Amino acid sequence: MGLDLIFIFKAIVTAIVEGLTEFVPVSSTGHMILVGHAIDFKGPFADMFQVVIQLGAILAVVVLYWKKIKDSVIEFFKYIFSKGKDGETGFKFGINVIIGSIPAGIVGVLFYSKIKTLFTPEAVIVGFIVGGILLIIIENLFRKRKHAVKDIDQITPKQSLIVGLFQVLSMWPGMSRSASTIMGGWIAGISTPIAAEFSFFLAIPAMIGSSGKDLFEFNYALMNATNWVALIVGFIVAFIVSLVVMEKFVAFLKKRPMRVFAVYRVAVGILLAILVFTKIISLA
Repeated sequence: MGLDLIFIFKAIVTAIVEGLTEFVPVSSTGHMILVGHAIDFKGPFADMFQVVIQLGAILAVVVLYWKKIKDSVIEFFKYIFSKGKDGETGFKFGINVIIGSIPAGIVGVLFYSKIKTLFTPEAVIVGFIVGGILLIIIENLFRKRKHAVKDIDQITPKQSLIVGLFQVLSMWPGMSRSASTIMGGWIAGISTPIAAEFSFFLAIPAMIGSSGKDLFEFNYALMNATNWVALIVGFIVAFIVSLVVMEKFVAFLKKRPMRVFAVYRVAVGILLAILVFTKIISLA
């Protein structure tokens, strides 16, 4: 039996959406849920596929920030084995990532099944609108602090915890992990580009942790040749697009505010709500 090229094309479209939206404050999960309904790319495989291509996006973080990750890991253990005589910078950074990851880890473990029930188009619409409004309010109140942290190695454990607590908001589909952590960074007193970069590092344990259970429980007996090709191609596409978007996004944040993303979120959310309420479209 030949490959289903239409199915593979739908997978590629989904992967492009993931790469474009994973690290910008518009919610990749929300967009993939909506796009999945629009192009009829749904079901157990589609759910697992979204998890795998998110790992492709995480690989982009590892590649782009490889030196920082490698040096921090080496220094982390060097600090431990030298009993604090060497590697302090990497150790502090590692501790900050751990602290920032704890809140989402706890909530994810305790409420995993309930969180999964939220993955609906209706929840995404709410997340788009509420998240966009919060983004505008918090950016206006906190973004322009004069003494905001402008070096990722100067982030404190307290600031990491605040960012981590905000990352919990991203478990509501449509809220966006990037938006949630950056908002937490603003409130904690971290500059926008550094808050964005710190969110990239927090994404590694968060997304690996959230993906593990789904991948372990998936029934791989359902897989066929088309599924495997779609999975591999989707992973590669998500990785490449994410790599490009991350660099462009950080460069954008050094010059401009995030209001444009907030306006986009609210506008799309309201438009979808109107279309669904008037029954012009159905997201069932």
